[in-house]
Amino acid sequence: MRELAAAYSQRVPGLDAHSLVLGLEGIELKYIPMGERDGAYDPEHHVILINSKVRPERQRFTLAHEISHALLLGDDDLLSDIHDAFEGERLEQVIESLCNVGAAALLMPQRLMNEMTERFGYTGRTLAELARRADVSHSTALYALAEQTPQPTLYAVCAVSRRDQEEAAGVEKALSVRVFGASPGVKYSIRPGTIIPDDHPIARALDTGFEMSEQSYVPFRSGRRMPAYVVAYPARGFAVAASFTFHDLKEENG
Repeated sequence: MRELAAAYSQRVPGLDAHSLVLGLEGIELKYIPMGERDGAYDPEHHVILINSKVRPERQRFTLAHEISHALLLGDDDLLSDIHDAFEGERLEQVIESLCNVGAAALLMPQRLMNEMTERFGYTGRTLAELARRADVSHSTALYALAEQTPQPTLYAVCAVSRRDQEEAAGVEKALSVRVFGASPGVKYSIRPGTIIPDDHPIARALDTGFEMSEQSYVPFRSGRRMPAYVVAYPARGFAVAASFTFHDLKEENG
């Protein structure tokens, strides 16, 4: 799926919405209100529908996702393999996951991924820069980066909670985890909603507007603190993109 999407991205003149659909002959792109649905691909009527009411970066990812559906339907061998291996609800889940992979490959080409990781390593700053350069959400950039990270690493996007959440937490400013992901083989996770302590590098990056890189820890809801090297980078709005790298993970697990 990634190869299909990468090859497709080479055939189109650009990665804006108009250019992205030019590689699909005869396909019409329409933006309409769709309620809770983000988009749809209708192969019978040769049209891709995008919800006009969602955020622009969400529209863009959805377009790439629906293009991936079209690419998948056009590859008889891959489609046959998927149908041979899965059925029912699991089949639909696998197809949706593959189209997410295709969307990420379309919007974040390997050349861009290589450029970002060569400049900034596999860090929170890379996550933020990738989201900015590819014009995708931080969660989309997070999952794509985590998939290609070779060392044991957790990624998180943290942001200031809404006022009602702040009051419920009993704190003045509740900076918490919004989304997380992990590189292959890492079984640890940070639950969304986990509060970031005021003295943590992530909180200081948000307060100062500067990148923080230092030996620190992963804050868990249980109160446990796991040692990790943290890179926290202030991103768009009131968010911070962070990476937690476990240089001695094997020793801890052993």
